[in-house]
Amino acid sequence: MKKVKTDDLRPEYKRDELGQGVRGKYFESYQKGTNLVLISPDVAKAFPTEEAVNQALRSLIDLAQKTTGSSKALKGRKPGALSKKQ
Repeated sequence: MKKVKTDDLRPEYKRDELGQGVRGKYFESYQKGTNLVLISPDVAKAFPTEEAVNQALRSLIDLAQKTTGSSKALKGRKPGALSKKQ
């Protein structure tokens, strides 16, 4: 069974309230790339803000560099190789 394509908005959306769309609004930033990462809910509880995540990751990079002399210590590891909370 094929889905029927419609251009209808859901009832909770009013077209006149959405305003005028802007073509290509995010094109330039999209071309530069993105670095969004989805973290697990248990990890998210430990980091209430984006700055808290960045600070923790910078500390981890700093520790890795002090321990091994470079940040290459974290490269090449398989996903899940670091211990994670279940």
